[in-house]
Amino acid sequence: MNPIRVVVWGENVHEHKNPKVAAVYPDGMHTTIAAGIRENSSAVEVTTATLQETDHGLTTERLAATDVLVWWGHMAHDKVEDRIVDRIQQRVLEGMGLIVLHSGHFAKIFKRLLGTSCALTWREADEKERLWVCNPGHPIARGIDKYFELPREEMYGEPFGIPAPDEQVFISWFEGGEVFRSGCCWHRGNGKIFYFRPGHETYPTYHDNNVRRVIANAVEWARPQGQWADVSHCPNVKTPPEPLAKKAD
Repeated sequence: MNPIRVVVWGENVHEHKNPKVAAVYPDGMHTTIAAGIRENSSAVEVTTATLQETDHGLTTERLAATDVLVWWGHMAHDKVEDRIVDRIQQRVLEGMGLIVLHSGHFAKIFKRLLGTSCALTWREADEKERLWVCNPGHPIARGIDKYFELPREEMYGEPFGIPAPDEQVFISWFEGGEVFRSGCCWHRGNGKIFYFRPGHETYPTYHDNNVRRVIANAVEWARPQGQWADVSHCPNVKTPPEPLAKKAD
C-alpha cells in the first residue's frame, strides 16, 4: 500500500507574535503536529505548509498530490484567499481527507464545507478537559482508553453551530461544567472530514501522546477510498450501454 501523503497546514502567526506560544512550539505548531503524525503512523509521508508561503503552500499541484490535509488556524482566517479555499474544497469533494483542529472551526474551508456558522461558546481559564470516547469501535479512537484528560485547555461549549455529524467519536467535559462535541466526522463528496477540538496555542496540547495518537488515527481514517468520478456538470448521455427498444408511434 502506498504511503498516505499528508500536508499539515499551520497559520504560523501566533508563534511569531506571542512569546508564550513560541516557548511551547519553538519550531511552529505545524511542525509539532507533523512530528506527532510521523511518530504514530509508519504509513505516512508528512510535509508542512504555512499561510506565508506562495498560495499558502497549497498550489494546485501540491494539493493534487495530497491525500490528507491537516488544518490549524485562528488569527488569520480572513487572510486565507478564497481561490485557495475553492481549490481545497474541490480536492475534498474529489476524495482528499481534511482534519480540522481546534480554532479551525472558523476556517473558511470548514465553514464552506459544512454550510453552517460553526460558532460556539468559549472561555480561556486554564481548566481541565476530559475527552470521553463515545464510539470506542471507531478507527479514530484506536489505542485510546475510555477517556483521557488534558490538565489545562481552553473551554469550548455547546451549542456548536454544525450540522449533525455522520459519526461522533469524542465528547468533552470541562472543569466548569460545559460539554462539547469534540470529535466529529462528516463525508462531503468522496472526501472525509474530521474535526478535533483540543489545541489552544498557549498550551502544550500537541505534545500530548493521546492527542497525537488521535490525529494520526484520523489521518489513516481520512485517506482517500475508491475512485473519484470526474463529473462536474450534467452530461447528456445519448448513447446508452444497452440498445433501447423502439417504441411504436
